[in-house]
Amino acid sequence: MTPGGRLAAAIVVLSDIEARRQPAADALKDWGLSHRFAGSKDRAAIASHIYDALRRRASSAFIMGSDAPRAILLGSLRRARGVAPEAIAALCSGEAHAPEPLSEAEAAALAHGSLDGAAAAVRGDFPEWLEPALVRTFGGALVAEMEAMADRAPFDLRVNRLKSSPDKVAASLAHLSAQPVRFAPDGLRLPLGPDGRSPSIAGEPAFAKGLVEVQDEGSQLAALLARPGGQVLDLCAGGGGKTLALAALMENRGQVYAADNDGRRLAGLFPRLDKSGARNVQIRSPRRGVPPIDDLKGRCDLVLVDAPCTGTGTWRRNPDSKWRVRPGALEQRIAEQDAVLRQAAVYPRIGGRLGYVTCSVLAEENEDRVAHLLAETPGLAVEPPGEVAAAAGLPSLGGFVAGPGLRFTPLRTGTDGFFVASLVRTA
Repeated sequence: MTPGGRLAAAIVVLSDIEARRQPAADALKDWGLSHRFAGSKDRAAIASHIYDALRRRASSAFIMGSDAPRAILLGSLRRARGVAPEAIAALCSGEAHAPEPLSEAEAAALAHGSLDGAAAAVRGDFPEWLEPALVRTFGGALVAEMEAMADRAPFDLRVNRLKSSPDKVAASLAHLSAQPVRFAPDGLRLPLGPDGRSPSIAGEPAFAKGLVEVQDEGSQLAALLARPGGQVLDLCAGGGGKTLALAALMENRGQVYAADNDGRRLAGLFPRLDKSGARNVQIRSPRRGVPPIDDLKGRCDLVLVDAPCTGTGTWRRNPDSKWRVRPGALEQRIAEQDAVLRQAAVYPRIGGRLGYVTCSVLAEENEDRVAHLLAETPGLAVEPPGEVAAAAGLPSLGGFVAGPGLRFTPLRTGTDGFFVASLVRTA
């Protein structure tokens, strides 16, 4: 396919997303199944167009003066990729399946359109209904924080210290320009391609042999700040990214129990565990929706709760979810968070800790949930966030205090948005 043909296909896919209100991944899959002539590079390029457009959907529509899929795609070429108006016009030749030529209005918008006078939700590309919650979190830095959240997500790896070291893995991935991340000691970052696509590492020996895992630096920091040791319960283990990070940090000593109320989410952990070399992990698959972990009550040195959340901190990585989240979803996640924290609170021993983690930037899901737990659960106390960072060997993170925890954002830390709090059982 030509570059213009790929752009035209992206317009069709985005139109399908808007018309059927379906997830972007489903629309892209449907398009691929009905256009089997398109190769893997074509499909990847079309997906890149779609996700760039979703990241900058509101601002692209504003500068183009239209929220039609074609207008959003054209505007995103300028907003997300910085493509010059003349180059965009060249893509729209109307030939070889390319989009129809630009209208005078489209050409003028691409050349002169600006965000002057646009509302914060437009300039920051976020749902307007979330503005009060986001203002509460970011205050006057709202637009800057959300503009950073609309950028492309980096591609990070966690080096598995059970099998190698960051220096050795970086040398083996030198052809991909691997560089250390800013904070996480075991993190490496690979640059994205010009079109925003992540490099393919599936065929790299370091990945195939379990020397590295794909994991955002923020997620790596969450595991590190939890300071695992002894008996550890990963209560919402899911696919096991943090479970494997905890096991590696513990150097195969102690025990990590991986549990989740949904056994389907744990299925992907088994092959990853085999490849990782971790020998101190027990997977507690649920029976009738309940993990068999009663024997761990009052015994754990650490209980990690990587709670279900709205995922507002991952909007760079999942821009489709930004426009699909609804107020009812926030209320549901808050109820789930309170329930899992209530469940988790019975497992730490006296002196043990409960680590609360979300990939959300909303205070309703973070600071408020910690306050709610403390109010209804005697015998828990917050560890000062600065001390948590220092104890984990990351004193520089003490500058990112958010009430009872630490908050990371793309603007401030270059990571996905995360919140981490540590509570100690005192009685």
